[in-house]
Amino acid sequence: MDRHVTFERLHNFRDLGGYRAADGRTVRWRLLYRSDSLGKLAGADRERFRSLGIRTVIDLRYPWEIDAKGRVPHGDVGAYHNLSVEHRPYDQADISPDVDPWRHLADRFAEVALDGRDELRRALEIIAEEQGPLVFHCASGKDRTGLLAAVLLGLLGVGDDDIAADFALTELATARLIADWRAAHPGRELRWPGYGRAPEDVIRLFLADLTGTYGSLRSYVTQHVGLEEKAITRLRERLLE
Repeated sequence: MDRHVTFERLHNFRDLGGYRAADGRTVRWRLLYRSDSLGKLAGADRERFRSLGIRTVIDLRYPWEIDAKGRVPHGDVGAYHNLSVEHRPYDQADISPDVDPWRHLADRFAEVALDGRDELRRALEIIAEEQGPLVFHCASGKDRTGLLAAVLLGLLGVGDDDIAADFALTELATARLIADWRAAHPGRELRWPGYGRAPEDVIRLFLADLTGTYGSLRSYVTQHVGLEEKAITRLRERLLE
């Protein structure tokens, strides 16, 4: 099946189905999606989105981003949850080109994993509880979305190689993400050459850091995030076949 769902204005809408877990089962298709901002939905894109039958949206952006850029249109889904998982805003476009780009991003991911535990727990609980197709997203569908996707796939037993490969699929959208940034910021310099990039190195560094700090991804989720074991069991029952 095709992992990428094609839209005109959305660049990074993907199905998380098909990845194999350690127990031999696979993630169900057409049930769990990740995306860039659904505030861009309009016209034919909106009709395409509706055709997927998505019932629940988890929006990982700051409230001020939603105020500025919009949200999924009212009435297009049954449930909408704004869980602002990042607590230390930073401007990727203005990062110094002298820093190690992938280490820098992995360190920002570690901050989100530390600070955003309540929002991450609630997001995982919603994914476990809700019925029908669900999508989670941020602005570009890259960092906050990529972090949640990595944690979720890891809980389902998907291996690091597949998690890293899924993360890196955002690289296919990099050129369009940069074009969108330039269109929204005429006359401003894009200082950081890593803008819009999502190489495997970032998520591999993040996962290694998480394991080094907590012992395992599962320990991070149960001990720091506080997700109950019954929720993990429900996630696996709902999303694996």
